[in-house]
Amino acid sequence: MKADPETSTFLIAGPVRIHPRVLRAMSFPSVNHRGDYFHGIVHEIRELLPVLFGAKGHQVVLSGSGTAGLEAVYSSLLRKGQRTLVLTNGNFGERTDKIARRYADPVTTLAAPWGQHIPVEEAKAELEKGDVRAVCAVLNETSVGLQNDLAALAPAVKRSGALFLVDGISAVAGIPCKIEEWGFDAVIAGSQKGLAAPAGLAIVHLSDRARSELQGGTFYLDLAAHLANLDKDDTPWTPAIPLFLALREALLLLKEETLEGRLARTHQLAEATRAATAALGLALFPDPAHASDTVTAIRNPDGLDDARVRKALLARYNVAVQGGQGALTGKIFRIGHMGIADWPDLLVTFAALERILGHAGKLPRPGVALGEIAARMPAPA
Repeated sequence: MKADPETSTFLIAGPVRIHPRVLRAMSFPSVNHRGDYFHGIVHEIRELLPVLFGAKGHQVVLSGSGTAGLEAVYSSLLRKGQRTLVLTNGNFGERTDKIARRYADPVTTLAAPWGQHIPVEEAKAELEKGDVRAVCAVLNETSVGLQNDLAALAPAVKRSGALFLVDGISAVAGIPCKIEEWGFDAVIAGSQKGLAAPAGLAIVHLSDRARSELQGGTFYLDLAAHLANLDKDDTPWTPAIPLFLALREALLLLKEETLEGRLARTHQLAEATRAATAALGLALFPDPAHASDTVTAIRNPDGLDDARVRKALLARYNVAVQGGQGALTGKIFRIGHMGIADWPDLLVTFAALERILGHAGKLPRPGVALGEIAARMPAPA
């Protein structure tokens, strides 16, 4: 079978598969981004964004990837001369550290090995020193398939008075992100992950305090300017108009499913993926106690390299999963199960994986993974 992006089973860790309704929304004719029609689109998006975040607040859409959202938040809220605490245990935590160091000084970085949970107790000890202005952390570290328990750190951050700035790019609409309960001051989401919209938009939620403390950061990503215009159903600069149209449709789909429904389905798919992985005798890369619900990172089988697993899935069976990043390149593969991913996607993926392992003489028993998935599928209506 020839790999074909139009018909593939698409389970990478983002961007994710997009619903036809969302794709059709992007084919709308050009509109005047300063006219009433587009202002109406922006107004609808404003009203729908609390559905995405599960919280009300100050929310803004930026034309740019999730990294643009990170830079917008850090450039607007971090300060020179006031200490920032960064927690990292993967590729995206390290990216946070790099961006934060452009806008904050001093920066204290607490790092755990990739795949291990962030050092919560060390972070609490740093917060007790009383001089931390902001804590920057990743809620869901896609590069290693691990969810960080930021709820465990939240009380200490609140006691310290520090701002809690959270990379939720692969977490929002994929795993629980209790913004108000956990006291997050800023949360960055990416359009291409749990929301299942096209890549190219960053969506930022800010608390009252965070909005009140915004300062001019970068010109294009000035959050205060974006918020001031959004209050008038407008944008300060020319937006990515087709992506805004797609965003509205993706938000409507989420509203129809409900945030709770999407989180529940994503969790069920994750549980089935982990069970099927174990049944094949394969090992997760991260600490299983903190395995992510949006992406499962799996160590390559002994004796089988990337070409015989991930690349073979695509070349032979038209199944797209993702490889490792950085030092993990060629050592793991990652199965994304967020957004509108569903049970047929898992069945096809693991049927193909069973076939590959069977040819290599490494399949414990035919159908063992598919049985684990089937056992967890919802009963017929």
